Amino acid sequence: MRIIFVDNAGWRQKLLPLTFIRPVSALRIGILTIEEKWSKQLNCSFTHITEDYLSAKFPLDLGLETEFLLIRGNICPDDQLIDEAAQLKTGEALADAVGMMLLKTDRAGLEEFQKKGLGPFPTKNYQRPFLQLVFPEDLFLNNEREIQMDFDLITKGRTSAKLSGTNQFLGEQIFAEEGVTAECSIFNSLNGPIYLGKNSEVWENCAIRGAFALCEGSEVKMGARIYSNVTIGPKSRVGGEMNTCVILGYSSKGHDGYLGSSVMGEWCNWGADTNNSNLKNNYKKVKVYDYQSSSYRKTDLQFYGLIMGDHAKCAINTAFNTGTVVGVGASIFGAGFPPTYVPDFSWGGAGGFEEYNLERMLETAALVYERRNRIFDDQDKAILKHVFDLTSIKRQS
Repeated sequence: MRIIFVDNAGWRQKLLPLTFIRPVSALRIGILTIEEKWSKQLNCSFTHITEDYLSAKFPLDLGLETEFLLIRGNICPDDQLIDEAAQLKTGEALADAVGMMLLKTDRAGLEEFQKKGLGPFPTKNYQRPFLQLVFPEDLFLNNEREIQMDFDLITKGRTSAKLSGTNQFLGEQIFAEEGVTAECSIFNSLNGPIYLGKNSEVWENCAIRGAFALCEGSEVKMGARIYSNVTIGPKSRVGGEMNTCVILGYSSKGHDGYLGSSVMGEWCNWGADTNNSNLKNNYKKVKVYDYQSSSYRKTDLQFYGLIMGDHAKCAINTAFNTGTVVGVGASIFGAGFPPTYVPDFSWGGAGGFEEYNLERMLETAALVYERRNRIFDDQDKAILKHVFDLTSIKRQS
């Protein structure tokens, strides 16, 4: 059986800008991405039904399989949903008020679903609570729970690699993969697990409180203070202060400065001493820019920092106000607070923005990929060019 993660424009748009360059199921929350969680739980490979402009990089690849489990891409698995998936018979579906959650089918049924949706399939109504990503803040709000669930899944029946005796350990929920190096730091797992991915590094004099996930090949620089509920995706480098945030991967926040109640995409860079506010001076609930409505949405949250799209950059001493949304490929510099919505592929700061020249932005992206031994290929370029065109109207308003 092969898993097929299904995207839908409705829930994709609510999660922008984080879903401009990836399917929803490729979002990281906890230690793993959504698709990695399901794949590991069900011991199945996966593929995607997604937007046309993403399908070259994330194709629908059926392989030689004859049976498939379709999963709504924004749903995180739990024990109940895994049981439901195991009990489904071919041709049966599970749905909630939004629509399809799970559908087990063969090749003919897959063709029917692509033409007619759930109509031809017997469907069971699912009424238990479950976690789905609706808005960007759902990643940092639910990250602690997902770190614990992923930690239990990944470490079950396994023994941690040994860490240096120069460190201080509080609690028993600490797991290090092969190749981890850490010296002269404090790891406190009394309130949540700490996971250190393969070949990751924690430099001297760091203080880390779980729940915390450091993914493969990432680094925590000297003297970092990480409070809890933090995920650092693969091949990233971080320093300074962090609390209740997710970095999807391949990004740098390498210096002092505070990142909290936030999500940062891939291929981002924070200049030295950059900070974000996550609490308004008047303590009121935060409104944030919403791509779907092109207006500001009430979140009912008192703590809300920054949502930064992929390939965004900011210069030293940037100060982000509470509830700021930065689009894909934006470059921010200059004194003062940038606006609380920075459109995709914008270039400038508090004094005003202009459109970031696409070719210059792509040249920078290629150099950033090269630093992490990745190739910026034609598929990546085509996706960014499509997003550039798709968001042009936002830069004109």
